[in-house]
Amino acid sequence: MTTSKPSAETVLDRACEQRTEPGYLEAVQRDPSHRVVLLHQGKALMSGGALSYLDPADLPAVLPAGTVTVFLGKVNDDHDHKLPATTSLVLQVLPYDAGLPEQAHVPAWVPAGAGFVTYREAAAHLHPADAEVFIQAAAVANWHTTHPCCPRCGNLTEVASAGWMRRCPVDASEHFPRTDPAIIVAIVGADQRILLANNFAWDLHRYSTVAGFAEAGESAEQAAVREIAEEVGVHLHSLEYSGSQAWPFPRSLMLGFIGYTDDVVPTPDNVEVREARWFSRDELQTAVLNGDVAISHRQSIARSLIEQWYGGPILDVGEQQ
Repeated sequence: MTTSKPSAETVLDRACEQRTEPGYLEAVQRDPSHRVVLLHQGKALMSGGALSYLDPADLPAVLPAGTVTVFLGKVNDDHDHKLPATTSLVLQVLPYDAGLPEQAHVPAWVPAGAGFVTYREAAAHLHPADAEVFIQAAAVANWHTTHPCCPRCGNLTEVASAGWMRRCPVDASEHFPRTDPAIIVAIVGADQRILLANNFAWDLHRYSTVAGFAEAGESAEQAAVREIAEEVGVHLHSLEYSGSQAWPFPRSLMLGFIGYTDDVVPTPDNVEVREARWFSRDELQTAVLNGDVAISHRQSIARSLIEQWYGGPILDVGEQQ
């Protein structure tokens, strides 16, 4: 087992040039070999711990009014995916008020055993290929859900470019999915310990890196220094960029750093951060194995940053050295 880092490889060829062609999405949907990813209220349809790729023949002829259709891409050659190479994936985003029962219940036409699951619930066990598709689908779906109207004139916009643009029929303005940059930092002290934080939204024993959104007119480095000072009260004197990861809450791009400080005493803001603790490498590994501390799952950039500091994989409860 090796330390994981976000990969530069991609599961899907998004066919950016082709998807802008008139009728491209309709042509993809006429091909019976394409498969459908289904989202509802931010949850993806899953079965047996894996993302469901539905045969279009199993879908009803007419989906609920307000369903948004997006071309996600074609499975790349030589990629570790259960679908054949060049298979086209189409996202169907059911409207929020689609009349479905709450929680994991699904329409009668969905295969038995499938249910809608959030990314947070599924991420720790998803195959990396499924995780990438889920994140892409959730991010573009979140944008469509929250940006139905033209920001210039307020009129309802129309979906175009195979789901990757919305056009205003009144003023002809074009609008594209937005990505919100956010920083995430593993804080390392002068004694090489790591400072991890517990957020009020988490269980009491969960600790992770510190993250926050970059503000308008702010560089990623400036955002990192500001957010760390605000949330845990330490000053970073230097930063090393590590890598990035798309994150569907709601459609973020996490920019990962290792940050260094000479400060010793953290001061949680008591707004987002409940507690911040220093850990040596041995202390963190022992606490995780004992179940006293839970850290982020292996597919997250937070875990990648922590393990970069650690120098290798951190064993989870029940794993053997």
